[in-house]
Amino acid sequence: MLMPSPSGASQSLPARRRIKRNSEFVRIKARGRRLTLGCLIVNWVTAPRPPGPRLGVVVSKRVGNAVERNRAKRVMREVFRRHQDLLPTACHLVLIARPSIAERSYGSVERDFLDAMKQVQARG
Repeated sequence: MLMPSPSGASQSLPARRRIKRNSEFVRIKARGRRLTLGCLIVNWVTAPRPPGPRLGVVVSKRVGNAVERNRAKRVMREVFRRHQDLLPTACHLVLIARPSIAERSYGSVERDFLDAMKQVQARG
């Protein structure tokens, strides 16, 4: 039986919460802030209207073969999904996988993400 999230936030990642258009990725990179931490590079920008935090994921071929790249995407999406309530509602976030993510466990990626979110909140 599934239990509701203690924070009351939805624990799904619907399509409207995903960044898909290339123009959005370019805008976030150009206008947003950047942070490198562990196996992740985080680009973020505050949005003009708060539809809830949105996520974009980038994994290059330097990470590994298709299986490794898809695993990296799944892990990053899941970490975001579980901890999306830590972000301001008007935040657009792009996670970029560094090649070291291929050797990392879920817990290690999650720690890097949580550390990055603390710094994102501190920097505004």
